[in-house]
Amino acid sequence: MLFLLPSSSAAAISTYGQTYRNISLRSSLTAGSDNLPWTSPSGDFSFGFQQVGDAGYLLAIWFNKIPDRTIVWSANRNDLAQGGSRVQLTEDGELVLNDQSGRQIWIRPQLGGSGAAYAAMPDSGNFVLASQAGVNLWQSFDEPTDTLLPTQNLNSGAQLIASYLENKNYSEGRYKFILQADGNLILYTTHYPLTTSNFAYWSTGSSIGSGYQVIFNQSGYMYLVARNGTLLNPVFSNSVSIQDFYLRATLDYDGVLRQYVYPKTASSSGNRAMAWTTVSNSIPSNICLEITGQQGSGACGFNSYCRLGDDQRPSCKCPPGYTFFDPNDERKGCKKNFISQDCDHPSQEIDSFEIKEMPNTNWPFNDYEMFGSVDEDWCRQACLSDCYCAVAIFNTAGQCWMKRVPLSNGVIDPSVSGKALIKVRKGNSTAGSSAKKCDRPNLIITGSVLLGCSIFLIVLSLLGIYVFFSRWNRQKQKLIPQHHVMPAMNMQNFTYSELERSTGGFKEELGSGAFGTVYKGALANEDKPLIAVKKLDKMAGEGDKEFNTEVKVIGRTNHKNLVQLVGFCNEGQHRLLVYEYMSNGSLANFLFGDSRPNWNRRMQIAFDIARGLLYLHEECSFQIIHCDIKPQNILLDESLNARISDFGLAKLLKTDQTKTTTAIRGTKGYVAPEWFKNLPVTTKVDTYSFGILLLELVCCRKKFDIDKKECQIVLADWACDCLKEGKLDLLVEDDEEATEDMERVERFVMVAILCIQEDPSLSPGMKKVVQMLEGGVQVSVPPDLSSFISTI
Repeated sequence: MLFLLPSSSAAAISTYGQTYRNISLRSSLTAGSDNLPWTSPSGDFSFGFQQVGDAGYLLAIWFNKIPDRTIVWSANRNDLAQGGSRVQLTEDGELVLNDQSGRQIWIRPQLGGSGAAYAAMPDSGNFVLASQAGVNLWQSFDEPTDTLLPTQNLNSGAQLIASYLENKNYSEGRYKFILQADGNLILYTTHYPLTTSNFAYWSTGSSIGSGYQVIFNQSGYMYLVARNGTLLNPVFSNSVSIQDFYLRATLDYDGVLRQYVYPKTASSSGNRAMAWTTVSNSIPSNICLEITGQQGSGACGFNSYCRLGDDQRPSCKCPPGYTFFDPNDERKGCKKNFISQDCDHPSQEIDSFEIKEMPNTNWPFNDYEMFGSVDEDWCRQACLSDCYCAVAIFNTAGQCWMKRVPLSNGVIDPSVSGKALIKVRKGNSTAGSSAKKCDRPNLIITGSVLLGCSIFLIVLSLLGIYVFFSRWNRQKQKLIPQHHVMPAMNMQNFTYSELERSTGGFKEELGSGAFGTVYKGALANEDKPLIAVKKLDKMAGEGDKEFNTEVKVIGRTNHKNLVQLVGFCNEGQHRLLVYEYMSNGSLANFLFGDSRPNWNRRMQIAFDIARGLLYLHEECSFQIIHCDIKPQNILLDESLNARISDFGLAKLLKTDQTKTTTAIRGTKGYVAPEWFKNLPVTTKVDTYSFGILLLELVCCRKKFDIDKKECQIVLADWACDCLKEGKLDLLVEDDEEATEDMERVERFVMVAILCIQEDPSLSPGMKKVVQMLEGGVQVSVPPDLSSFISTI
């Protein structure tokens, strides 16, 4: 194993015992008083009372040097204490919380006295009760609430339960993260207000009985291990310096597990403008799409829908005709703001209702009827005439799904096909209203005359309106381009003129490649999102094949380390692809620019690329060989996360295929040897290209550089020589951060050389590459180097 697992709890206590500020027996704290909390030696953490608005006080542990006093643990989250409540370390070694009347709110240990000689608040954030000999008798790390801290492990059966609301209500909420007794690590929705498990929306998928403990080490790595210490599944694979940052992993109130950092320099200066920032992709990446349980409301409350924002955080919204039950708690769901259709006389009320469209929207598992082979107009009318129908979902397959309230699992996302047809009451019309009868003859006569005149005028008006709108609509059809969604995918079909306007006449060039040029643009939406438009060169045969391949391949992929395809244009001779815009450009510019990128950032980029390739090779619905992995085809988003782009050279394999034959593709220097031997190629050609790219990331130089010494011109050859001769420090001699991390340098170089073996059968697949990079499995010695190197 390459990971150094954290020490056991007992060993950690003996280490901490040297710096404890012991809290003696009979010591106490009172809620609402001026007495100081119990603080760790460095002042990083405090134990005491935190006020929660006007609701009461939490007995909690928090980051003491951060202005917002972020809470990481609490004792009484479901039973807040009031002013005057007191926590005391009794003579029997019990930690007891009583309210102002003497009622016991919380006690640890729960069965009799612990025999503790003192309590302590160490710099780890783990509050302990310890014996005179320093043996840990109880610790807060064993009873987490919603947060894990570095060196805090999650044992079998332990769980995190999200808070109900962020920074407002810390009581147990709607989600939990648990290491089950069967060894699987799972995120569940709960049967709120109970904490029993409901729907599993994320899982490591570990073999039954294999998972033993979740490790969260001091470098920020979180992973599931077996009882023998073997790494089973990584959860977070970030490298964070706890000397420079505070670090925590929290199951947030929205059900997403996130890892956060806060710079210690900002806390020491009292900078209130700083905030916690995420350092990895959240789990799951899009919770809106993950929760589709038969029971429960979904990621948001009933009759609402979930949308992932630009900040990658989910928000809950109400559909047309609905409003929040509680604007201060959006996850309570939505209610109708109109009177429902009268089921005794539904046909009489059809004209009182209308349909509001919501594209890319669905509420799964609320169907009571499905009709096939119908058109959208039929689906609309069917819902309008059915008093049970609240929403109809119409998709491109000609299916009409009828849904009743309460609606659950609501989601709006570009990946959702079809559209929602929401039935709402028109204007100010009310249900069951009828004109009052009047038996005065003169009023009847007057009303009849007025009614007759009104009808005549209305008919004339309607005819005029019809003629006007018919002409206007025909003109509009000429002016406004019609958008279509590619079948089985949710990609926009743009017209050429639209993309020409969006790019300002293809003015700003971002880059170019073998099959086309990429331009910067902005969509004409309200928020004007930036896009990258790839304009494919006019070429016969192969060009058209490349276009169709790229559209089909990227349209079916969805991964955090792949560039997302937004849409396309296939109009006459014009073939264009529209991607999400990557603000930090290509890895080539980032890596080979004027300044050397940070070592840890380079290694994180290596992880990102490896995971993206693993997805393409093994995890998406079609196995995909990219065929042209190189720095120019790796783009960086606003957070410098790496995204694999340009699938124009991809070779799509069916699920039962493992290899294929095709003409040589790729870029010189990154092309695997089997291409030149006219052999069937496999996903190993991407492994080879990744190996070259990994060496470039480690050494921060190009694969071929004629300005170097003769022995250093070809990077792969030089790296092999350095490894054989035990001189790996030469590869990173000008990189101070890398030279301080030579164990990882050696591991990454070994992995790279394994990837570039001439015989593809000797190189690893990307799954094993990821495991070796993360330290989950041992790095084997490359065959041609076994006589020179001892196994890592």
